[in-house]
Amino acid sequence: MTDTARILTPVPATPDEAGDRLDKWLAVRLPELSRSRIKCLIEAGLVALDGATIADASYRVKPGQAARVEVPPDAPATPEAQAIALVVVYEDEDLIVIDKPPGMVVHPAPGSPDSTLVNALLAHCGESLAGIGGVRRPGIVHRLDKDTSGLLVAAKTDAAHRGLAAQFAAHSLERAYQALVWGLPNPAEGEIVGAIGRNPHDRKSMAIVSHGGKPALTRYRLLRGFVGGAVSLVECRLATGRTHQIRVHMTSINNPLVGDRTYGRVRSGRMVRLPEAQRRALNAFPRQALHAYLLGFQHPTRGEVLRFESLIPSDINDLMKILETI
Repeated sequence: MTDTARILTPVPATPDEAGDRLDKWLAVRLPELSRSRIKCLIEAGLVALDGATIADASYRVKPGQAARVEVPPDAPATPEAQAIALVVVYEDEDLIVIDKPPGMVVHPAPGSPDSTLVNALLAHCGESLAGIGGVRRPGIVHRLDKDTSGLLVAAKTDAAHRGLAAQFAAHSLERAYQALVWGLPNPAEGEIVGAIGRNPHDRKSMAIVSHGGKPALTRYRLLRGFVGGAVSLVECRLATGRTHQIRVHMTSINNPLVGDRTYGRVRSGRMVRLPEAQRRALNAFPRQALHAYLLGFQHPTRGEVLRFESLIPSDINDLMKILETI
């Protein structure tokens, strides 16, 4: 990015646009900037109409008025850029698709201040980040839990961030996961509906709740069973994207994820019937056995449909091989 301000001079307002709010009008004329970003620029005194500074985002434009918008250089990202190896599935000037390994936190947070995906993206993308909301950072529009592996898309520009966020809000993306769960789902294919919110008995976890939750829908299907049906591989497709949605929903039908220490408590009877090698491998599996293997969306600026698949990772694959040895 340049260290000098950009000066943008959109075409003057037409008679049809007379009376439009200044921030709304500029958001249409300058699609590379979000409306919230434009509002901040107006309030900072960086927008002028016919040479006069306008600091009110609700100002109504008049026919023929010409705007001058000063866009300061993006501020340095608050998280530190860290050179961390990434598996890049796809990248262009607008976005990047990553195959995230298990154990990597997506965004800095208390307890995980660095070594996150955002830190890695800041180093990997460098100057190709055009800035999100005036800050040189990747636009994270969806997240995967720390111990969930698989495909994740991040925006590199404001326009791409808005386009991807709109698709997530409309639930128009294609997202599918593979998971090892306890037992065999019955029926073998179906839908799980249940609003998800904070667990009233444990605020650190989520639960299906009757009040205050967000609607959630997961479609699942059985792919194969192991060890006499004690464990199975399922595909889950998200119609919504709530925190811990698959983990909570699969637990609600008595098929919690293998390795899930929060939601996946297993009845002792399920384990005692297993041979020792399989029981030991299942007990030792260190994370929820969940992998985001499919991601499809419309490119936010070019319009074509992009679709990516990721092979199931080695740790889950190795566990399945042990389960197959009976």
